[in-house]
Amino acid sequence: MKKAMIFSAGLGTRLYPYTIANPKALVEINKKTFLEIAIRKFIKIGVKDIIVNVHHFPDQIIQLLKDKQNFGINISISDERDQLLDTGGGIKRASWFFNDGEPFFVHNVDVLTDINLEQMWNFHHDNKALATLAVRNRETSRYLLFDSSNILCGWENIKTAEKILARASEKLRRLAFSGVHIIDPLIFNSMNETGMFSIIKAYLRLATENRIVGFEHDESSWLDIGTPEKLEEAKKNYLFLT
Repeated sequence: MKKAMIFSAGLGTRLYPYTIANPKALVEINKKTFLEIAIRKFIKIGVKDIIVNVHHFPDQIIQLLKDKQNFGINISISDERDQLLDTGGGIKRASWFFNDGEPFFVHNVDVLTDINLEQMWNFHHDNKALATLAVRNRETSRYLLFDSSNILCGWENIKTAEKILARASEKLRRLAFSGVHIIDPLIFNSMNETGMFSIIKAYLRLATENRIVGFEHDESSWLDIGTPEKLEEAKKNYLFLT
């Protein structure tokens, strides 16, 4: 049975003033919260076990889930009230939830997309990957670097000229990360980082000896709804994704 984690702990500073008194996960589009949109997307593909991490106004998220009766599925909370752990630390704290040996989804709550999750799941299994990252061709300042077989080789910030290479390759492709992953729980055996850390940095360290791949989904719609401007764009042009 597929499981998933939804990142909902962030402070949502880019979304001010919407997040001054509310968590980012409870900002609404078309009378649906970001969190509900993500949860229902997973329910559609048969996911019945989801863990949601919380930090910023956590009680509001917990109360919403109670009011909605967990949308009829099993939803657990990974509590980060004591410390916001970033993506890597958040996944590691929730590792207890993924105890069945099966790969699991991870999804940023402020990403709106109609990516084909079942196709991505099959791609992950076919590639026997430790992790599969949804990526696309779009302009950004930070890119993941892949070889011709879509194996993760590095990371680059084109604004600062910072570059990290995990694997050597004659030709590298720049692709932007979409905030959706599939991870094999075997990763926890090698995740030696502690406290607050980025999952991308962990991927780059592990990519030297492990197969981490990119799943391209340029045919899908995708929007980062992490700013007021993008939120308004979503309300006008992306209601079909909610």
